[in-house]
Amino acid sequence: MEQKIFDKTEEAPRAVLVSVMLPDDSEREIETSLGELARLLDTAGGEAFASVVQAKSAPDARTYIGSGKVEEIAELCRNNGIHMVIFDCELSPSQIKNLEDDLSTKEHEISVIDRSMLILDIFALHATTGEGKLQVELAQLKYTAPRLMGKGTELSRLGGGIGTRGPGETKLESDRRHLKRRMNALEEELAILEKNRGVQRRARERSGIFKVAIAGYTNAGKSTLLNRLTGAGILAEDKLFATLDPTTRKFALPGGSEVLLTDTVGFIRNLPHYLIKAFKSTLDEVAWADAILLVADASDPECPDQIRVSEQLFAELGAAGKPILYVFNKCDAADEGLINRCRAELARESAVFVSAKEGDGMEELVAKLEQIALGGKTRETFVIPNNEQGALAQLYKNATVESVDYGAEGVTVVATVDAKMRGQLNRYRIGREDETSEEE
Repeated sequence: MEQKIFDKTEEAPRAVLVSVMLPDDSEREIETSLGELARLLDTAGGEAFASVVQAKSAPDARTYIGSGKVEEIAELCRNNGIHMVIFDCELSPSQIKNLEDDLSTKEHEISVIDRSMLILDIFALHATTGEGKLQVELAQLKYTAPRLMGKGTELSRLGGGIGTRGPGETKLESDRRHLKRRMNALEEELAILEKNRGVQRRARERSGIFKVAIAGYTNAGKSTLLNRLTGAGILAEDKLFATLDPTTRKFALPGGSEVLLTDTVGFIRNLPHYLIKAFKSTLDEVAWADAILLVADASDPECPDQIRVSEQLFAELGAAGKPILYVFNKCDAADEGLINRCRAELARESAVFVSAKEGDGMEELVAKLEQIALGGKTRETFVIPNNEQGALAQLYKNATVESVDYGAEGVTVVATVDAKMRGQLNRYRIGREDETSEEE
């Protein structure tokens, strides 16, 4: 059992963080997860006052922690003016009610929330677009619906906007029906938006432009990277989940080809399943992409674990097997030992170490991105005689044609071609090598 007090200030609402160490858990895992919970609380505008860890063989069915630990936390809160306790897990409705009843007194009320509720609060804080707000509300309602029992006089502390309720089964059933109607309405609105997004995606498919998703752990610097490459000007803060809504920008590669870069919502350990479902249309950007820039914070000691969490979520989203360029960001803030550890633990052929904030390593990143985007393809200029237009038809069928200029003696075509097509049409290619390919 362990209790840790943090330095405190009076500006932000303070909370006690609670975790249970089960037999399969390590101290490092618990410490890492609690550190992440503290950062989530900071992003939500609060501040961790203390952390409490209890070693147990299994969570207590009634209060998740033991009765002695409940009394210890209640005393800690009363003595220091703390009115919120946050559990680093997902609590059942009855556990929340029992904990609030046991921790609170008439003179000192204490609210209890869990990790999922905290993440939902952050999502509500950062949602800016209409679609983002609908997704957050739907996730909140899906979380709230099974937790109506035992909420006291408040239906929800998450601001669902439905109002308050008195005691009685009739009112409870009315609230449940109201929630169900609202969830159905939200799902219908999101289905329309998802259909529109699907139309946009199909248009991108028809354009033939290579699509790249910028994905990875939250606060790894994905938005900063997109801003550095494209000047997108989107919000980039040192906060968890600063970006919820996808942003897509064109980016011109050195060879002249263009790719579409899409910034996506960040990942985190134990991301609630209903959040993944609510943000399906946003997260689908990863599944629809032709390749992924997996951005990781090289200055974070947990970088290797964060990479693995991201890779697991790629598999869940149906994006496994896509080309991945591993981008180890924030190298300007990382010591050499951490960078070497990342190199050793995460040996990847396609990896770059950069600082999106300072611009270091961008040339190497762009060069590797171009290699992936072209997949062995190159941008070539062909001059095809007017009496051999079958070659032009081949280019239209098997390559990406950028421009066609009809002249008196022939057609000048700029196209991105693979090695086979380059060999087959080598005799028309400007600047061709002397050797002749096997395909000719």
